[in-house]
Amino acid sequence: MKQQSLGLNLLTKKTRKREFLEQMNKVVPWDVLVQIVAPHYPKGKTGRPPFPIETMLRIHYLQQWFGLSDPAMEEALHDIPLYREFA
Repeated sequence: MKQQSLGLNLLTKKTRKREFLEQMNKVVPWDVLVQIVAPHYPKGKTGRPPFPIETMLRIHYLQQWFGLSDPAMEEALHDIPLYREFA
């Protein structure tokens, strides 16, 4: 007996969240924001190297857009592939 599909083709379905993040990816001036933050960003001379500025900005924006705390954002990055893809 062959198992029937649930009709959930996750590769082609565009969710509202995905559409929103694609639009934000186009309209937010990431290069300009990176230039503004760069003089104030830690250089990471000792210890673990810091994440790239753009990645941290994207994570910060995700937090603001979806109302997530720091621990919730960290967990969401582990759980939600769309957030990792955007960041």
